[in-house]
Amino acid sequence: MIAAAAVLLVFAGWRSLAVIALAVVALCVIAAGAYWFLAYRGVVRWIALALVILAPVGVLVLYGLNNLIWVATLSVALMLLAAGAARLALSTDGENQATPTVPAGPPGHAFLIMNPRSGGGKVAKFGLKEKAEALGARVALLEGPEVVDVAALARRAVADGTDLLGVAGGDGTQALVAGIAAEHDLPFLVISAGTRNHFALDLGLDREDPSTCLDALTDGEEFRIDLGIIGDRTFVNNASFGAYAEVVRSPAYRDDKRGTTLELLPDLLKGESGPRLIAHTDGVSIIRPHALLISNDPYQMGDIAGLGRRARLDAGTLGIVAVTVDSARQAIQLLRRGHGQGLTLLTAQEVEVDADAPEIPVGIDGETVMMPTPVRCAIRPQALRVRVPRNRPGVPPPKPPVDWTQLRQLASFRESGRG
Repeated sequence: MIAAAAVLLVFAGWRSLAVIALAVVALCVIAAGAYWFLAYRGVVRWIALALVILAPVGVLVLYGLNNLIWVATLSVALMLLAAGAARLALSTDGENQATPTVPAGPPGHAFLIMNPRSGGGKVAKFGLKEKAEALGARVALLEGPEVVDVAALARRAVADGTDLLGVAGGDGTQALVAGIAAEHDLPFLVISAGTRNHFALDLGLDREDPSTCLDALTDGEEFRIDLGIIGDRTFVNNASFGAYAEVVRSPAYRDDKRGTTLELLPDLLKGESGPRLIAHTDGVSIIRPHALLISNDPYQMGDIAGLGRRARLDAGTLGIVAVTVDSARQAIQLLRRGHGQGLTLLTAQEVEVDADAPEIPVGIDGETVMMPTPVRCAIRPQALRVRVPRNRPGVPPPKPPVDWTQLRQLASFRESGRG
C-alpha cells in the first residue's frame, strides 16, 4: 500500500489527487449508470448504457493525455497485491475446517436418475449411463416427451429396496430427490451434470467431468449436511423471492433470459409489479425488499446473488439476504460488500415471508413455483447423508474480507512483539 501511494506521489505529484478523484467519479458514474440501465426503459436506458461505456473510456483518455496510464496501472496492481497479502495475513489455521467424513462401502442397489437434457447433454457426452451401469447401478433416464414424476420414480425405487439414490441433473431435481433420500435416511449421490452445479460446487465435486462423481460408488465416503425446507419442499441451495423469482417466472425467460430480465426489472425495482413482501424472523421484520434470498446455510462474504460459495453445509442455519434498491445512491452503496442501506444480512433457524397476495412466485433452486402465503422456510440440520468420491477437488477455504483496521492492529502487535 505504501508502494502504491509512493508511485502516485513520486511520478504524478499533485496530479495524483486527480488520478484518485477521476477513478472515484468514474466508479460512481458506472454504478449509477448500471442502476439506471436496469431501472428504466427507452432513451434513459440507452443514455445510462452510454455512461457506463464512456466513463472508463474518458478516464483512460485523460490519463493518456497526461501520461498517467502507466502510473495508475502500476498503483492499482500494487493495491491488488496488498489486498491479497492482507487476506493471507488475516486468515487463520483451523478456520472453516472440512466437514468430517466417514468411509462408505459400495452400495448394493444404487438407483440413479439422469436427465439427458441437463447441462447441454452431459449425460450422453460423458457416457454417464453406461459407466454407472458398469458399476452396478440401476439408471432411469428422464426421456420425453411426456413429463416424468421424479418424486414418484424415486419413491418407487425406495420401495423396491434401493440403498442409495442419486441424480445427474439440475439442482432443482437434486433437491427433490435429496428430500426423499433424507426422509428414508438413505445416502444421496450428486452427479454434476447440470448447467451451473452450485450444489456440486459446495460439495467439492468436479464440475468439469461429472463421470468422476461415479467414483463414489466404489471408492466413496459420507458426511451429513443440512437441508432447507420451504413449505413441504426441500432446497439444497436457496429459495428466492421478489425480483429474481418474478423474472424467472416469465414464460419468455427460458428462450431469452437477458431480454426478459431487462424488460421486467424496471417495474420490479420501482415496486410497480409483483407483490409487496415482508419477511419476519427472530423479532426482525424486513419490509418490502425488492429481492429476498434464503439459503441453506449462509453464502460467503454477503453474496447478494447466491451465486458464490458456502463455507459449510452443516452450520445448521439459514442465510438471509434482502436487497432494496430505490435509487442510484443505494446502488452505489451496495458496491461496498456487506454494507449499504439497501442490504440486509441475517442468519436464522426459521423465516416467514408474507405478501399482499394470496400466492407468490418463489425460485426454489432455480425453478419457479407458485406458493400460498405466508411461506415458511426452516433448516433441517444434518438431515441428508451425502456420498462423495474420496478423491475430489474439494472446497477451498473462503477468502476472508479485508479489515484494514484489524490488519493495522495485527501488524502493530507483531512489530511490538518482536521488539
